[in-house]
Amino acid sequence: MKSLFNTYIRPLFLTSKLFVLLFLVATTFTFSFFFPFLSIIPRLLLITTIVVFLADFILLFGRSGVFARRATPERLSNGDENPIKVYLQNTYSFPLSAGVIDEVPHQFQIRDIWFKLSLAPGEEKQISYQLRPVKRGEYEFGAVNVYARSFLGIIMRRYVFDQQKMVPVYPSFLQMRRYQLMAISNRLSEIGVKRVRRIGHSMEFEQIKEYVKGDDIRTINWKATARKHDLMVNGYTDEKSQQIYCVIDKSRVMKMPFDGLSLLDYAINASLVLCNVALVKQDKAGLITFSDEPGSFLPANRKATQMNTILEILYKQKTRYLESDYDKLYALIRARITQRSLIVLFTNFESMPGLKRQIKYLRKIARQHLLMVVFFENTELFSMVNKPSSNVEEIYTKTIAEKFVFEKKMITRELQQYGIITILTPPQQVTVNSVNKYLELKSRQMI
Repeated sequence: MKSLFNTYIRPLFLTSKLFVLLFLVATTFTFSFFFPFLSIIPRLLLITTIVVFLADFILLFGRSGVFARRATPERLSNGDENPIKVYLQNTYSFPLSAGVIDEVPHQFQIRDIWFKLSLAPGEEKQISYQLRPVKRGEYEFGAVNVYARSFLGIIMRRYVFDQQKMVPVYPSFLQMRRYQLMAISNRLSEIGVKRVRRIGHSMEFEQIKEYVKGDDIRTINWKATARKHDLMVNGYTDEKSQQIYCVIDKSRVMKMPFDGLSLLDYAINASLVLCNVALVKQDKAGLITFSDEPGSFLPANRKATQMNTILEILYKQKTRYLESDYDKLYALIRARITQRSLIVLFTNFESMPGLKRQIKYLRKIARQHLLMVVFFENTELFSMVNKPSSNVEEIYTKTIAEKFVFEKKMITRELQQYGIITILTPPQQVTVNSVNKYLELKSRQMI
């Protein structure tokens, strides 16, 4: 009995067309009480409805006629649009109208994923849509539900395909790959990375090549020119094997959300891209995370597995709700990083007192390494500042917002006063601005 219920009753859904027919039957029966000569019409209508219902039931439940499966990437990229595909096939011998509900992970809070499509006999179709996660972690996909309806349209049959799958959400590896391809082909300027004019030459000699228009005439190699009887120039390349460390603050100041992502996630995505670009430029990339206690430490290296190791470390990082201990960070850097390196610190300072508590440790780090501090503009404050005021309360709000914006600029000046490279950036531009500054420092031979 239970199997019959699960096979024939549970998947059965009544459509609006059936309710319209039943309403017409009830209406005609009502009229037949007042007009007896019409009594045959409601009976015929009721018999027709029952026959159509049984015919539709036999068509849909006579055999299983729909197949569906979902295709998801092995992992999703945080903050990016990730493609999800659902494949459907109609094995019935008649055309089919179908509605598809895909059970996406609860983290997306999407409850309106409903796709309508029609399938000819034996036809296969693909449904494509995109999901944008804003948090790292494990995302559980559920079943794919297909509601099949024949050309009669009286009832629907629900098919439930068990497509449960756990998909991890990693830092933005799609963004990383995009920057990697651009860096390899020297097309970073297409995504906002500036082309920096090289000052002088590095000491890294690469090759002697034929002169082409645009080459610096100061690099002409006269001995090679005399041998070849053609103008030859020396080619130089950026110095390699420099150490680049991305240092990520995981304290409560990095929990602030912008456009769905926390500042920590913006910093993680930027670190992933920066490390990858550094490896493409044949530098060594390393990673440090910290809060009230030192977190992960990955020594700078350029081995083939370095990016996978960085990706796995960043995947597990979570915000802690205590204040960062820069004293312990300085002790860790002094003990573990012996070679002069570029230290890119991703953090956030909201006030001058917050900076004053940490400035002495930043100055100590800057004495031994090239320190670059990256912190974030509050874009919500900019919208308040630019919004016209219409009453006294809004004037007060705008004044306070301007005060906080000005304080961010004062923090930038304070850091630059001590020779610390500083980037104040909107969260959405942190990756481009960080890569820009790294390439600029490299071209100026400051690393």
